[in-house]
Amino acid sequence: MIKVVFIDDHEMVRIGVASYLSAQPDIEVIGEADNGRTGVDLVLELRPDIVLMDLVMKEMDGIEATARIIEQWPEARIIVVTSFLDDEKVYPALEAGATSYMLKTSKASDIANAVRATYSGQPVLEPEVTGKMMMKMRQKQSVLPHEELTEREMEVLLLMTEGKSNQEIADELFIALKTVKTHVSNILSKLQVQDRTQAVIYAFKHSLVK
Repeated sequence: MIKVVFIDDHEMVRIGVASYLSAQPDIEVIGEADNGRTGVDLVLELRPDIVLMDLVMKEMDGIEATARIIEQWPEARIIVVTSFLDDEKVYPALEAGATSYMLKTSKASDIANAVRATYSGQPVLEPEVTGKMMMKMRQKQSVLPHEELTEREMEVLLLMTEGKSNQEIADELFIALKTVKTHVSNILSKLQVQDRTQAVIYAFKHSLVK
């Protein structure tokens, strides 16, 4: 039996989809929540096999709720069920850790099949979402890693090339040491390097240092 928790602030949507899913011989809806904050607590308490997540909700939206669940329970399998296909929703939701992405206009049977597929380890994406992700991948392939850095991250990287410590960078930029550490971590991730030395080498190799 596939255990499901449904998080959505539209009661009629929850009732309709939950009723259909519960009528399936292999699916059981074990919990419901009408906002992200309550939903996070419920999911972490019940540890369902699948989470159905709306994106636009009061108190905490689905993107933040997804991120919080994944942060505390990385194995969670979350299916976004939403009305939105815009870039500001699709990319952040998937980057937060959602496994699948469905539309509320989908048939209840399609959502049930998505639950089964996701449970089996097969992500399900709306065709439009797949197209968007392929487009973004093509765009990323033509962008150099350092072009993904924010202006502040670039400032931190250049100070790293001067041999400055995190504390010295914090003092020079008038920001908290914790903030510097976050920037350094982001820089290493975006440049796809293992440590500060490799980041500095990358900066010189790509003529980022004037």
